[in-house]
Amino acid sequence: MPSTPLPDDTPAAEAQAPAAPAFSPLYQQIKGLILQSLEAGEWKPGEAIPSEIDLAARFRVSQGTVRKAIDELAAENLLVRRQGKGTFVATHAEQHVQYRFLKLVPDTGDRETADPAERNILECRRVRAPAEVARTLRLRPGDAVVQVRRVLAFAGEPTILEDLWLPGTAFKGLTAEQMAGYQGATYAMFELEFGVRMVRAEEKLRAVAADPGQARLLAVPAGSPLLSVERLAFTYNDVPMELRRGLYRTDKRHYRNELS
Repeated sequence: MPSTPLPDDTPAAEAQAPAAPAFSPLYQQIKGLILQSLEAGEWKPGEAIPSEIDLAARFRVSQGTVRKAIDELAAENLLVRRQGKGTFVATHAEQHVQYRFLKLVPDTGDRETADPAERNILECRRVRAPAEVARTLRLRPGDAVVQVRRVLAFAGEPTILEDLWLPGTAFKGLTAEQMAGYQGATYAMFELEFGVRMVRAEEKLRAVAADPGQARLLAVPAGSPLLSVERLAFTYNDVPMELRRGLYRTDKRHYRNELS
């Protein structure tokens, strides 16, 4: 069957030419190189990165180009500038960022003055990833994951029931004792013990009613309203590293998000 001719005003070469590659500004390329070093662990959370002058020499670009790349990484909470000291890899161990992912705030007071959470680890085991969890974490069906179930209590009152799924390879050896015993933020422990830094998260919220088992663990009547929060947390380059599903009591606390 003969091929359909091109219209007379459309040159064949033009019609078949591949699309031009997308242009990437130089500072974005430098940002990508810095991200590669962060992902490879060249600079650990809390450590200083080289100066702008040193990075400019390393990448053979101007200091201004490096500064623009660092500005974007700082705006994304991946790096922290400290006046007179330099630029550091952001860490969840720092007090002022420990609550970046904690959105439940007491009705009286703020999250920074709230009592620290008491962790009751109900379960911590390696299992084969269910299909839905594997798909969400970009794993193969049946790959190993660490499944954790815990209750977080504040001032002795159970407040959050959480189920976590973590890639088994990245979190090999994680134990209930580690989860319960670490005094700081859980994400800080992930950084320190496993070299995994959570840099951003996506959340889905909905209202649900507590079933009898959930109600017992949260010390509320069955059918009580709860806030369901599903979080997918990512490390560098948008690699998913945690699926977390939490049920929150909101009778004395509220979910607060800051938008800008």
